[in-house]
Amino acid sequence: MEEKALLEEHICGLEKLLLSAEVRTSPEELALLLTDDFVEFGSSGRVWRKEDMTGEGGAGVVRMTLSGFELHSLSEGAVLATYRTCNAETGRVTLRSSIWKFKDGRWQMFFHQGTPAWVGN
Repeated sequence: MEEKALLEEHICGLEKLLLSAEVRTSPEELALLLTDDFVEFGSSGRVWRKEDMTGEGGAGVVRMTLSGFELHSLSEGAVLATYRTCNAETGRVTLRSSIWKFKDGRWQMFFHQGTPAWVGN
């Protein structure tokens, strides 16, 4: 498998980890995956920072599936991930984008945005 495909598989795996209940409810696990200056523009319109995600209880449990994953190189050591999620409870589809940076020997999420998908013809 070529290097780009391996990286795409790795980052997609990290995105899936961030959707898992085990990681979302573990402030320690979240702290490893998010840069100290992490920021998220949530699909709700709320702005989240690392300290909001790594407090008691973590980020909370969600039941989402991920599809349409693509990875785009931004620079040496930085990539943009784009994909869709579907909330298993509400059926709501959200467009997602994340910027990941390679720092201290591991990939960490620096920025994330969720935008409600337009559902129509």
